[in-house]
Amino acid sequence: MALGKKARTLKDAGLSRITVSLDALSQPTFRLMSDSDVAVHKVLEGIAAAHAAGLAPIKVNMVVRRGVNEHEILPMAEHFRYSGIILRFIEFMDVGSTNGWRMDEVVSARDILERIAAHYPLQPVDPNYSGEVAERWRYADGGGEIGVVASVTQAFCHSCTRARLSTDGRLYTCLFASQPGADLREPLRSGATEQALSGLIADCWTRRDDRYSQLRHAATAPGTKWRCPTLAGDANVGS
Repeated sequence: MALGKKARTLKDAGLSRITVSLDALSQPTFRLMSDSDVAVHKVLEGIAAAHAAGLAPIKVNMVVRRGVNEHEILPMAEHFRYSGIILRFIEFMDVGSTNGWRMDEVVSARDILERIAAHYPLQPVDPNYSGEVAERWRYADGGGEIGVVASVTQAFCHSCTRARLSTDGRLYTCLFASQPGADLREPLRSGATEQALSGLIADCWTRRDDRYSQLRHAATAPGTKWRCPTLAGDANVGS
């Protein structure tokens, strides 16, 4: 069932925030990125329903792939300005090493910000918490907030605080993990105490050595972490 029909139920059940994937506003491009026939207007209806239901914050993730949907960067930014919804641009990641770790299809976070800033000046925003994966920016005219996730050009494995639980009850400490995650389902079904489960999770985390993005970055052209230029004492992007 679509989010548009479930948003209120989810809110009433205790859900407070939600993230939606939307890689384009044009149907042909969206189909190329999502490999599905879901209609863009249905996704937008779901976002609107979530907003009406009071879910907050609502974040919309756009993966940007060179030659496929980079032309949608500005239309997406314009669509969500002044909406109260946070749009986040994510560098295209080589899931499964399908492109041989080439940078050809990656539009960098710096490029994305510069494209937007050419039309709408931006100002940096402090992270919400330590280890936040998205760099936060706001429109200088008060039009809202965007974020960029530079997981390829500015790998952040060293500061990552994220873990993922799969549908079969395995805990993964990296999105790109190549080995099965720690099994939490069987201990849980066997009646393990919260203390025992906490111990399993802590042990799994302290032994993590995941650094997929750092390895990928090392195998491609070197780059440096980009910071916004300072204009007249203010950290603004654009003029």
